[in-house]
Amino acid sequence: EIGDLPASYEEAREALEVGLIFAKNDRVISYEKLGMERLVYNLEPGAHEMYIKEVFKGMSPKDFGEEILNSVETFFENSLNISEAARNLYIHRNTLVYRLDKIQDKTGLDLKNLDDAMKFKLGMLIERYIDYIEGD
Repeated sequence: EIGDLPASYEEAREALEVGLIFAKNDRVISYEKLGMERLVYNLEPGAHEMYIKEVFKGMSPKDFGEEILNSVETFFENSLNISEAARNLYIHRNTLVYRLDKIQDKTGLDLKNLDDAMKFKLGMLIERYIDYIEGD
């Protein structure tokens, strides 16, 4: 409907902005698929840093290093399936478990648990948003 045009335009604009931050490698960005990313984008100022402090206990997701963060991303992409993620990373299953355990030791977050995995994922998105805002 023609009356939906302003709302559709606003969704497309927001999808473009959010996609530039969180989905740089994607050529097509769907508004509906940017759920958590839109949530982070629309948080009140100050809520980002507060979340990072509370969940990561003074640390930052970046503190774990590129190798561990890449492992975690792959683990998430494989629906928290350790065996499948390890296969896609070309590492032994126990190596991935060790990396996940390192995160649990430092933050108390067990990424094999869905609630903790979502907290960590949200923290990673917030960190990416903060970097974007600060121009890193």
